[in-house]
Amino acid sequence: MNKSELIKTLADETYLPLEEASAVVNILFDSMKSSLTGGNRIEIRGFGSFKIKEYGGYTGRNPKTGERIAVAPKRLPFFRAGRELKEFTNK
Repeated sequence: MNKSELIKTLADETYLPLEEASAVVNILFDSMKSSLTGGNRIEIRGFGSFKIKEYGGYTGRNPKTGERIAVAPKRLPFFRAGRELKEFTNK
């Protein structure tokens, strides 16, 4: 499912106009992004949790040339599925 399919499903199941369903989904995603970039963790009971993981820099190698390169530190989003979602997907 992609974002437009999610919006369509929300509109169909709640009888909202497509524009309002789109606004709801966009507000939800924007709020989640804002929370994560602010250093907060997001937990949706029964579904899972999101957090930002910080990775330190390291020295890597270019696989083609073997040249050593410095890889900068980075922050990446991380999702962990909740127990109920895991159980549901393993039925």
